[in-house]
Amino acid sequence: MEGSTRSGSVLVVDDQKNMRTTTALLLRDEGYEVADAASVEEAVVLLAARPFDVVLTDLQMEPHDGLEMLRRANSIAPSTQVIVMTAYGTIESAVEAMRRGAFDYVAKPFKVPELTIRVEKAVERRRLLSQVSLFAEDFRRLHGLHSIVGQSELMRRLGQQIARAATSDATVLILGESGTGKELVARALHALSKRCDKPFVAVNCAAMTETLLDSELFGHAKGAFTGAIKARRGLFEEADGGTLFIDEVTETTLAFQAKLLRAIQEHEIRRIGESQPVKVDVRLVTATNQDLQRAVSERRFREDLYYRLAVVPLKVPPQRERLEDVPLLAQHFLNRYNTRSGMRRRLSADAVRHLCSWSYPGNVRELENAIERAAALTDCDELAPRDFPFVPAANGVGAPGLAFPGLPTADGSPPPSLEDTLASAEKGALVTALARNENDLLMVARELGISSTTLWRKMKRHKLTR
Repeated sequence: MEGSTRSGSVLVVDDQKNMRTTTALLLRDEGYEVADAASVEEAVVLLAARPFDVVLTDLQMEPHDGLEMLRRANSIAPSTQVIVMTAYGTIESAVEAMRRGAFDYVAKPFKVPELTIRVEKAVERRRLLSQVSLFAEDFRRLHGLHSIVGQSELMRRLGQQIARAATSDATVLILGESGTGKELVARALHALSKRCDKPFVAVNCAAMTETLLDSELFGHAKGAFTGAIKARRGLFEEADGGTLFIDEVTETTLAFQAKLLRAIQEHEIRRIGESQPVKVDVRLVTATNQDLQRAVSERRFREDLYYRLAVVPLKVPPQRERLEDVPLLAQHFLNRYNTRSGMRRRLSADAVRHLCSWSYPGNVRELENAIERAAALTDCDELAPRDFPFVPAANGVGAPGLAFPGLPTADGSPPPSLEDTLASAEKGALVTALARNENDLLMVARELGISSTTLWRKMKRHKLTR
């Protein structure tokens, strides 16, 4: 057809020369790039040599039929779409071909518009699959195991556990303090899984009320509650086929936990205001910075849900337990800052030793913030110990009011326990954050990367007030 703007490549396979030649000519007139083959063997050679968007194959051929062509095409070029041509009397064979993975079928004798519509849809599907494949590759590149920086024994062990857990669909519970990188672990699990070409959806329970969380995860019908002006799909449906990451899962109510348990057990959800269930296929990954077993014993968390979530538990170590990774992490964050800002900042050897002497109560997030702050405020390209005033001096003497395990105190008394040290460091971080944010608790919680509820609980534990 003159003036056609269609594009795409089609391989026509038919052992009848007249039919093959006519079909190829029709598709060329429609603007497609066309090659043809008289047998499955010829088609396989062409398909292995170059990519095609669509294979249009006859079903009844000798010595190998269209089903064999379909099998070979799926093996050589899985994203190439196969359309089978069949006579009216053998529609059942076409249906069987679609069951085995064919995109569509067309019955002979066909009309030109009917053929071109099917080919056009197949080309579009091939392009969508190619885009999804590119997105999946981007996700793998950005969020694979290499995104989790560290060479310590703890991190190598964690990497091995992630790689093993990623191969299954079992629910994963990620445990770790705030700022340790639990979402990075969740993204790595998705990137290494067979679901990597489907969505990764994340939600933080601490940032939402129960009603909002219900609507966000399960969706709602129009008019289900005040403000529900239209129906909405929830995140379970948005993540269908992929991974749903629920962070701070212990910040949920028992009522919400019951709904989450049902979704896991039945593989279905109910939108708010609707009675019909919706089937979902989701790999669930959850995370918490709390002791979940203690929450169960205190009846703040359902025991049956705990066992459903903790099929594969992964523990992300705090930064103080892997200080040998500090140089790698510091350089990683500095490289990222340089890339974004166009700067050429670098770390001096003294600065690296200086950074390695701190226990990082805020974990990796605290180290990242320290590097970015120093890189942004320094007067020269080389970062020195003076650019990190909140870090203890390299000789091991801590910041004012803070003590470090294993180091003698000024009066020669025994060093404090690790528990006392961490409590002191946590209290110091809270006091500093409260002063810096002028007692604005919302800003403090945001800076420390914890929920408002967790902030109140920590302030109460350390007997702090505004």
